[in-house]
Amino acid sequence: MADTTRNTEAEQTNFDRAVAIMRRLRGPDGCPWDREQTFDSIKPYTLEETYEVFDAIERRAWPDLKDELGDLLLQVLFYSQMAEEAGHFGIEDVLENLNAKLVRRHPHVFGDAQAEDSAAVLRTWEKVKAVEKKERAGGRLDDIPRTMPALLEAAKIGSRASKIGFDWQQASELFAKLDEERDELRAEVEADPRNQEAIADEFGDLLFVAVNLARHLKVSPEDALRGSNAKFRRRFAAMERFAGGPEALALLPTSEMEELWLRAKQEERGQEA
Repeated sequence: MADTTRNTEAEQTNFDRAVAIMRRLRGPDGCPWDREQTFDSIKPYTLEETYEVFDAIERRAWPDLKDELGDLLLQVLFYSQMAEEAGHFGIEDVLENLNAKLVRRHPHVFGDAQAEDSAAVLRTWEKVKAVEKKERAGGRLDDIPRTMPALLEAAKIGSRASKIGFDWQQASELFAKLDEERDELRAEVEADPRNQEAIADEFGDLLFVAVNLARHLKVSPEDALRGSNAKFRRRFAAMERFAGGPEALALLPTSEMEELWLRAKQEERGQEA
């Protein structure tokens, strides 16, 4: 059996050193830029680093992922240090809270509960979360961040509402609802194409239904759209290659662009065969 003690000690030493470095950077003799940062000024970097982690995973770029995970961890250390300075909590409190939550939500590992498969694990997880939420005031949707990406927020809202049975029963109902929302959007556009507020409202309803359809089909809407984005990028790059470059493509009439698009699709399908 491999000796994990040494690795654990090394990880702890490295983590403690990272905490100490962050504390030094924020200290009187530290970095002026780091000392000037606030919770609000750091938020954009947190979102950026999260997406860079996603990108490294999708590219299966493991060296890049190692680096990006370090950058993401830096965000946690930064927030914790600022919170400690303000007297709210420190990194030890963050870790203690995390450890307690992991143990509490895995009674089948750290307690006497049984879980035969991942579905049973998820049921246990949800039960524990429900108990935790009862201890906090607020509605069922209140703890879903309003600042998360809209597709993810819509998926979380639909999933949370489904927990109490407020949901479409099957995907076929959502296909019908999708048609209904599409027709309402078209009606708004035809009635007054300048009424952007009404059009945006109906378009939002269409997207919300589409996200819930994805949930019923067990598809991640975020991953699905990112996949389509990547596919469009590949095919558009092929169009530029066929045309002789980006500038040459821009000079072609739309009909010829469409022909190159079809050619790009056929080339991609030939490579997949």
